[in-house]
Amino acid sequence: MKAARRDFTELSMMSKTEWNKEELDYFQHALSQLLPYVNPEGLSILHEINEERQSRR
Repeated sequence: MKAARRDFTELSMMSKTEWNKEELDYFQHALSQLLPYVNPEGLSILHEINEERQSRR
C-alpha cells in the first residue's frame, strides 16, 4: 500500500529535514512551476526545499 502524502499545511509546521524525498520533490516541482506567481514567503520555502534536497545528495 502506498503511503498517503502529507499536505502542505501539515508539512509547513515541520522542519524540511522531516520531509521525505517524495514530498521534497513534489513541492519543489510544484513551486517551481508556479514561480512567476510565488510571493517572497513562497520563494523562501522553495529555497529551503532546494537546500534540503542538495544536502541529501
